[in-house]
Amino acid sequence: MDREEIWDRIEQSDMILVGLGEEFDGIKRFKQQAGYGQGCECLKEEGLSWLIPAWNEYCMDQAGDGGIGIALEKLEEFLKGKNHFVVSVSTNSKIAHVGRNVMPCGSVLRKQCAAGCRDVLQDIMEDETESLKIFFRELAEGRLRREMLSTGTCPECGAPLVLNNIHAENYNENGYLNQWNLYMKWLQGTLNHRLLVLELGVGMRFPTVIRWPFEKAAFFNQKAYFYRVNENLYQLTKELAGKGCGISEDAVAWLAQL
Repeated sequence: MDREEIWDRIEQSDMILVGLGEEFDGIKRFKQQAGYGQGCECLKEEGLSWLIPAWNEYCMDQAGDGGIGIALEKLEEFLKGKNHFVVSVSTNSKIAHVGRNVMPCGSVLRKQCAAGCRDVLQDIMEDETESLKIFFRELAEGRLRREMLSTGTCPECGAPLVLNNIHAENYNENGYLNQWNLYMKWLQGTLNHRLLVLELGVGMRFPTVIRWPFEKAAFFNQKAYFYRVNENLYQLTKELAGKGCGISEDAVAWLAQL
């Protein structure tokens, strides 16, 4: 794919819609390591699935991010000064600092009540982040020490506070709904504007969040152009023939080299 052509489309667009998928969790770099899978299973068995995004980030820190940081810097570069929105089904906390965004699957940056008290949402504190690193260091060595977990208790009901992400049993969607409503209004305003749609590394885990809505947005907008970048699931629907391009590449590497 001619990258000059892509940059031309970026420059000529009025609005840019970006979808970031599971590839930006970085799991591909370390998922085959025995310790990672065992850690995930251990967390699930102990009812600590809400820690999986943080475990992913810990393992990514240990193994290297495979260029994700560079890719996100590149994304920020071409979104600067552009009317845009970034939608992510990745829980990578670095994405929270990229442009105007919404993360419907949550991240490791906020806490919620484990019982689901709707108004209880708090930022994770630095000392809590550091204690989680120690907890994961033990987990990587095959030891799970629950007594090391200290994320506080709910001021409403006294239940433990857990990380606010899709893996929490009673996921509190209030953590992202305000941004989602802003995104919906923004998306409605893309019609009849030169819209560039970039879908990067998005699989079929949550197709109703990015894949299908992005296809719909590109289909109804006569001025839209769609790039879908994915090593395996890069094909476009026949309805988008002539309005887009499927690119069979690692989305992180593709973005980093753009």
